[in-house]
Amino acid sequence: MKYNTMKFNKALIALLICLGFLSCKEDTKKLDLEPIAEVIEPEPITEFGFVLDEYIVKRDTIKAGDSFGKILQRNNISYPKIYQIAEKAKDSFDIRKLQTGKPYTLLCAKDSLQTPRCFIYQPSLSEYVVVNFQDSIHAYTSRKPITYIEKTATGVIESSISETLQEKGLSPRLAFKLADEIYAWTIDFRRLQKGDRFKVIYTDKYINDTTYVGLHNIKAAYFEHNGEPFYAFEFETDSIKGIRDYFNEDAKNLRRAFLKAPVQFSRISSRYNLNRRIAYYGYKLRPHKGTDFAAPLGTPIMATANGTVTESTRRGGNGKYVKIRHNATYSTQYLHMKAQNVKKGQYVKQGDVIGWIGMTGNSGGPHVCYRFWKNDKQVDPLREKLPEAEPISASLKLKYLDYIAPIKTRLDVIPMDEELKDQIAQSSNDINLQTQ
Repeated sequence: MKYNTMKFNKALIALLICLGFLSCKEDTKKLDLEPIAEVIEPEPITEFGFVLDEYIVKRDTIKAGDSFGKILQRNNISYPKIYQIAEKAKDSFDIRKLQTGKPYTLLCAKDSLQTPRCFIYQPSLSEYVVVNFQDSIHAYTSRKPITYIEKTATGVIESSISETLQEKGLSPRLAFKLADEIYAWTIDFRRLQKGDRFKVIYTDKYINDTTYVGLHNIKAAYFEHNGEPFYAFEFETDSIKGIRDYFNEDAKNLRRAFLKAPVQFSRISSRYNLNRRIAYYGYKLRPHKGTDFAAPLGTPIMATANGTVTESTRRGGNGKYVKIRHNATYSTQYLHMKAQNVKKGQYVKQGDVIGWIGMTGNSGGPHVCYRFWKNDKQVDPLREKLPEAEPISASLKLKYLDYIAPIKTRLDVIPMDEELKDQIAQSSNDINLQTQ
């Protein structure tokens, strides 16, 4: 009996050991299965190429009367040290060029005095100047990385393209680009019709993916004016010189040799009229051989084409004026300027500012009288069939057509505002029918 009891006790102990072993093994399995919490270190905050966590960061803007020296003196840098920094940095950055209102940052040591170690000045949103004096003194200019984001926009004209874009919260640069660069030679934006509409594929620039810094370019556009479609596609015609221009769907250059007007967003106050009679002069025949573009005083006046300035002077009723010879056939003249911006013999390019709107000479209000010569005879430029710019070369035409094919397809399928509304309304109706 005693033997059996001992045998039973041994068996029980063995069973308990076995159960204990299995339990430990199970616990080990559970430990193996349980995920180990990963310790994630926070990403260091960096800006301007510095880890900001390593400094006390002070930000401010340049105030009236501020100077590089005054800013550093206010922050416990002695004058001899300031002079030393300025001397070392002057070859890379002129510290006298700080502009009121521009932001700057001081990176300071984490000590009781919070001594500045680095001065960073931002002349623009993307550009910054670093004056580093924590070890050796050196200065350099750099740029924040820019992200380019492609977008699309559509609109229907109610009054003007500027107002249409403003209502949509879009950049006014889009209006300028469309009106004065892409379609300046084919559409008169002073005479847009209600119901004219457009589509645009364009690229915006951002810093850190959040701060908008402006329009980069327009890749393609479609403008429907008076029921007539006008396509525009940007294309590089010279990769070495980086020359880009806009062409239509048939590879025809949208640009002309002459701008339609010498002033942006102006209005025509008086047209070319050889039969004009004025009450002030007793209704005597006084031909008007120019086109008057009214605009506020000081508005820039642009050369409507490339050419050489043959006159920049003041004379009689013309007031201050500029005359430009473009080639053997064409010349233009710009009267009543407030001041000229070019000299005789100077070569100017299309779009260059040659003066500003004024009231010199015989002028009843601020405007520029734009005169146009063809074969030494004054003509109405708005009635002339003006020459086009050089077409795309034959060697590039096939490449261009292949390039724009997918872009045109994409442009065509972008719904207009009213089409988008119809699509939403139709989708809503379909949902209602399905739920009935």
